[in-house]
Amino acid sequence: MKFLCLCLLALCVVLPTMAAELTVDLGHGAQTYSSSQLLARADVRDITIPADVAFKRSMHYRAVPLRSLLVGLKPGEHLQFVAADGFAAEIDSTPLLNTHGAQAWLAIEDPAQPWPTLTENHGSAGPFYLVWTQPQAGHISPEQWPYQLATIRQLSGVAERFPAIVPDSSLPAGSQVQRGFAVFQRTCFACHTLNGEGDARLGPDLNIPHNPTEYLSAELLRAYIRDPQSLRRWPQAKMQGFDARALSDADLDNVLVYLGYMAKHKTAH
Repeated sequence: MKFLCLCLLALCVVLPTMAAELTVDLGHGAQTYSSSQLLARADVRDITIPADVAFKRSMHYRAVPLRSLLVGLKPGEHLQFVAADGFAAEIDSTPLLNTHGAQAWLAIEDPAQPWPTLTENHGSAGPFYLVWTQPQAGHISPEQWPYQLATIRQLSGVAERFPAIVPDSSLPAGSQVQRGFAVFQRTCFACHTLNGEGDARLGPDLNIPHNPTEYLSAELLRAYIRDPQSLRRWPQAKMQGFDARALSDADLDNVLVYLGYMAKHKTAH
């Protein structure tokens, strides 16, 4: 038995740590990158993120400019970032291709030197994490920092793919409902579906069977969005709150108006 244990220990030492893989699909053939391949690229850099969204402190990463993996992508096109936990961020390509101001980087976790564990039961941020330098220059929201990345893919826009979440076209473009719909796509839609539509699998549907505006007062719903634990303490909760820097009071009001509108426009699935 002792000999067997020694053999197993030796095997663990000899075998290399498994490299993780990221799939990038821009519509002309999916490309798979291993963490070891990415870490060996000529354009990999050491970067510092002073106020990291996931770790809530300064972090240092080995990273490649994301635009270097998005060959052929044009400004105004649409990408979806899918995480292993079901988070699905929808991001316009324009800020991702920036070379000045806010710049997008793919941070790569070295299997031999793993990142710290996230607080609040969120596990690991690895193996791949979209981070930004100078995010304030591009008004980058917290939902545009997806971690645990598994897939990046080019798709048509949200409105085209999921018509049941779109307000009626008769509403003016600058209406509060339409402004709230824009906020919803940027924030809530990364974790939740609505009317049964959407690719995220992290949180429940926000309209079926009941919309949160139907069972929470506006005051309680605002408090919940700002700090989910203020309404009900649950150690296993995944939802993070949105402070005023991540979601202004005006944007919060707008998304509540949109949700209230959609409560009257349920679509059965």
